[in-house]
Amino acid sequence: MSDALPFSHIYNLNRLGQAGDEVCLELGETERAALARFAGVLRIEAFRAAITLAKLSADRFRLEFAIDTDLVQACVVTLVDVPSHIQCRFTRDLHFSAALKREGVVDVPLDDDMPEEIDSLHYDLGAPLTEEFILALDPYPRAPGVEFRAPTAADPPPESPFAVLKGLKSGP
Repeated sequence: MSDALPFSHIYNLNRLGQAGDEVCLELGETERAALARFAGVLRIEAFRAAITLAKLSADRFRLEFAIDTDLVQACVVTLVDVPSHIQCRFTRDLHFSAALKREGVVDVPLDDDMPEEIDSLHYDLGAPLTEEFILALDPYPRAPGVEFRAPTAADPPPESPFAVLKGLKSGP
């Protein structure tokens, strides 16, 4: 991901109590336009997210995200607008390590069950929202009823550009 995310919402995990917290975000027009450019979609008409934050221990946190968005992509066959709706849920487990902050990078084995290591308690909720939104996009959106038809052997081959040039060469 680029260093410049399309939107940011910093949450101070240090202020999170045992009761947890809930954050509801609704992106404004400017943020939606920036996210649409970043994700390569035509436009995002609505983007809402609800994040439930829980403190598991002094240095461990669980964040449960729910995204609800309306967007428009271009059909990969006809380029017409294809409206769609995305709803998705995901969870991030975080582990704050003061050692990461003091010493820089720490080698941690990558495992799906391992929490994400963070070096600051100021966590940007915009990063995982952006990542998961992009992962939820249809990579090949198609307008209703549109199908891609591959050329068949019965289709005449396209005329070669060189054949056109050869026809122009005729002269005295």
